[in-house]
Amino acid sequence: MKHHDQVAEAFGSTAAAYLTSPTHASGADLETLAQAVASTPGADVLDLGCGAGHASFAVAPHARSVVAYDIAEPMLATVAAAARDKGLANIRTQQGPAERLPFADASFDWVVSRFSAHHWRDLPRALAELRRVLKPGGRVLFVDVAGADDPLFDTHLQAVEVLRDGSHVHNYRAGEWLALFAAAGCSASVRGRWRVPIEFASWVARMRTPAERVEAIRSLWRSAPDEVREYYGVQPDGSFMLDVVMIEAR
Repeated sequence: MKHHDQVAEAFGSTAAAYLTSPTHASGADLETLAQAVASTPGADVLDLGCGAGHASFAVAPHARSVVAYDIAEPMLATVAAAARDKGLANIRTQQGPAERLPFADASFDWVVSRFSAHHWRDLPRALAELRRVLKPGGRVLFVDVAGADDPLFDTHLQAVEVLRDGSHVHNYRAGEWLALFAAAGCSASVRGRWRVPIEFASWVARMRTPAERVEAIRSLWRSAPDEVREYYGVQPDGSFMLDVVMIEAR
């Protein structure tokens, strides 16, 4: 199975769980996204890799239009139904990969993305497409799990992520984000960093991680060096902390 198909299958079957996930449905970053978009009157917004649509729902009351774009059709059906329930008539959904955007040049005032880019197969190509569809002076806000600057910590993070979800590609460090945006022709900066607690049982259940992989994650955490376990705040039940970064670009 090719990577794009793997992503679509993985998140198609878990759409409802992501809609109700407290980790995804809440957070101060959603308010930051809303306030940012509100600073551009009549904004046309692209939510890239929209998942269950939480970023779309946050910005829609402050935008003229929102396109919720994702590779997984069942996710988009979940977003469309939830948008109707919330009375957000300015949200429309469209299916496709981040690396190939079916939109005209200079279509959007804002491109936002939240907890999606670590699944993209070709991030430089996706950012080049993002740059193409942004209007002159257009702006970007990305939120994603951040890779660790310490290689030892980062290796454990990436291993845990791919064991939990085979469609995982890479959690990028803040410095990698800035370099990738620069290569795409956008000036970028780190707007914020924070940590989120991950409750282990719901984290693996949401992704329907197979039992043998759940045990592999537990084994990896148990055998990790003390400094790794301390950095990620690993608990006896496997719960831990993730680093998150918000990147602003234009």
